[in-house]
Amino acid sequence: MMKKIKGIALLALALFVFGCTETSELDEEKPTITVNYAQGFPQACAQLERGKTYTFRAKASDNLGLASYSLGIHHNFDQHTHDDQPEACDMDAVKSPENPLTLMNTFTIDATPTEEELTISISIPSDVDPGDYHCAFSVTDVTGWQGRTSVDIKIIE
Repeated sequence: MMKKIKGIALLALALFVFGCTETSELDEEKPTITVNYAQGFPQACAQLERGKTYTFRAKASDNLGLASYSLGIHHNFDQHTHDDQPEACDMDAVKSPENPLTLMNTFTIDATPTEEELTISISIPSDVDPGDYHCAFSVTDVTGWQGRTSVDIKIIE
């Protein structure tokens, strides 16, 4: 009798374990994001005037669904680089920041679409240091993968 109870318990445990195992595949594809299309902004080496407002645009896509995105702008007065910048722009001399533009905005994407054009209105303050900057977009999908792209821009007077 004890052997039957142990056998039934092992069978029940096996059914529970295998019944609870998820059969869906893992998401191994990170989302993509680009400004390299006709309305994408800013393009590499774009010059943005202090005191003006611009609409930043990027296209994002993912195989399962997009969850959030961000836009960051930081100075490049030390002439550092990022791994995905395709084009070299004319750079100003290395300098120390006094009042640089530092921006990081994050947004949620509702309804988890697989494709989305991201649009963000940004005003460039009139009192920030002119010079070389990086504009970095990132997008996160519903499983946590992140895609990024960045371009060199210049803020001018």
